[in-house]
Amino acid sequence: MKNIFKSILLLLCSVCLFAACADDNDSNPTLTIPATFQLNTPAFAKANTVLANSTELPFTWSQPDYGGFPVAAQYQMEFSINQSFTTSVAQAEADETGATIPDYVALDQIYNGCSGSVNPSLLARGLQQIARWPDAASVPATLTIYARLVADYANQLVYSNIVPINVAPYYVELKNAPIETWYLVGGCIGDGTWHNNDVNDIGVSLIELNPIEGEEYDKKSGQGVISYTGYFPEGGQFKLIKTPGSWNDQLNFTNVKDASLVDDFDGDNHNIGFKKAGYYTVKVNTSKLEVTCEVYDATPKKFDGMAISGSFNDWGDTAMNASSTVDGVENHDWYVTQHLDAGVEIKIKQAGSWDFNKGGELVPDGDDLYAFGVDGGANFKITEAADYLIIFNDITGFVRFIKK
Repeated sequence: MKNIFKSILLLLCSVCLFAACADDNDSNPTLTIPATFQLNTPAFAKANTVLANSTELPFTWSQPDYGGFPVAAQYQMEFSINQSFTTSVAQAEADETGATIPDYVALDQIYNGCSGSVNPSLLARGLQQIARWPDAASVPATLTIYARLVADYANQLVYSNIVPINVAPYYVELKNAPIETWYLVGGCIGDGTWHNNDVNDIGVSLIELNPIEGEEYDKKSGQGVISYTGYFPEGGQFKLIKTPGSWNDQLNFTNVKDASLVDDFDGDNHNIGFKKAGYYTVKVNTSKLEVTCEVYDATPKKFDGMAISGSFNDWGDTAMNASSTVDGVENHDWYVTQHLDAGVEIKIKQAGSWDFNKGGELVPDGDDLYAFGVDGGANFKITEAADYLIIFNDITGFVRFIKK
């Protein structure tokens, strides 16, 4: 009798469980990808919104209907000046020939809810990338642009309706992002003072890593591989910082990709140090935050002094300062601050001799200028008057002009 009762009870439980599962299957939604969704027309759409005077442009929208399936989609705004969304700015930039012309821009801002504000300066830059106005006089006083929103869930893209908006754009001079720079600091770097890591200490206690000739750098972030070549004593300790005056972003032994040449000489701070004295190249991949160390095989010439010479000093010598002043560390880095007028031509040379001199073409990099110095190359030409901090590495020939 007891066994019969257990069997009946088990049967009833199975029936209930089957019914519950059936109910769940009936109520569980199935993910479907909708054809479109609604971007609302913002209140400012018909007004001639002056982008130069605006702080934000708020938009709202309805979440796409994924068949009742709960999703956490991400959203991104796109803008066109002719209602065509065929070729993006990113696609055009990928064409190294320059033949591809964009007709819309996707702004970098990402939103997670059903509202978000567009940065007017980013929009103005995006419009410039599409319209390619040659100067400020060519920019129209009013312009109707077209906005749409793209929803991304699991790499499934859904596009909203297109909304026209009236704006007053402005001219933006398009430049690539400055190459991201990191600085060496430590007991064997420059004057060896760890605590002096302010912007005014560049060339003194902070030695920058430089771009590499032929290396490509991300146009938006400026990230890529940068390097420094110099002499390091055995066990001399150093690390790298991103921002002069701050220890918040730093790289140390834990970031070294291959530790065969270096060691962790400070277990608390993880300072990097080479196991043997010699010439080395330190490289940083600024996008991956990886440090690599390589042996520099050549034996560089040692100079007693370096100078700048040009039309500003009747081609005489203005002495540069030696950066490395720590005992036992050979100096190959030099710096000097000098006012230079527009039109000045200048070279970097061995003090008291023209046997060693560097020239070349200066490349804009944000507010700075740099060059990969060429032996006996053309004079560096200054196009803007300023006080410049000039830093130079006599091994690589790299020179940077930093506006003070």
